[in-house]
Amino acid sequence: MQNENIHILLADDDEDDRMFFKDAFEEIKIKTIVKTVNNGVELIQHLSKSDIILPSVLFLDLNMPLKNGMECLKEIKAIDRLKDIAVAIYSTSASKEDIEEAFIKGANVYIKKPSDFSTLKKLLAEVITINWQYQTSGLNRDTFLLSL
Repeated sequence: MQNENIHILLADDDEDDRMFFKDAFEEIKIKTIVKTVNNGVELIQHLSKSDIILPSVLFLDLNMPLKNGMECLKEIKAIDRLKDIAVAIYSTSASKEDIEEAFIKGANVYIKKPSDFSTLKKLLAEVITINWQYQTSGLNRDTFLLSL
């Protein structure tokens, strides 16, 4: 896997957040292919295409128009072809209710969007280097909220 690109998908309606996200991955020394979509409807349409490479990790904003992140998460986990995608909730919200709901609906990790670029790079590198194949069997609330 070291020579293969890691496919990353971000669903976020904020153009600046998408730009910072892509810029951060360009500076991280991990081979990635980063794609973005602007909202939940675009996300589900993109993931429904049969000819795409599914992402290794999906970063999912909660507060999006048309279809929010929780609705997308529920839909993704209900589709056999998509249910094993590692989902990182990537949100400005740090409410206990949102964190709990994301955990219950099957997200793998919850990340509060950092306010500075350096922390963003560290968080993204941390998420990408987790071996999700082994991590998903040991999900627990203590490690669900990722922070640096």
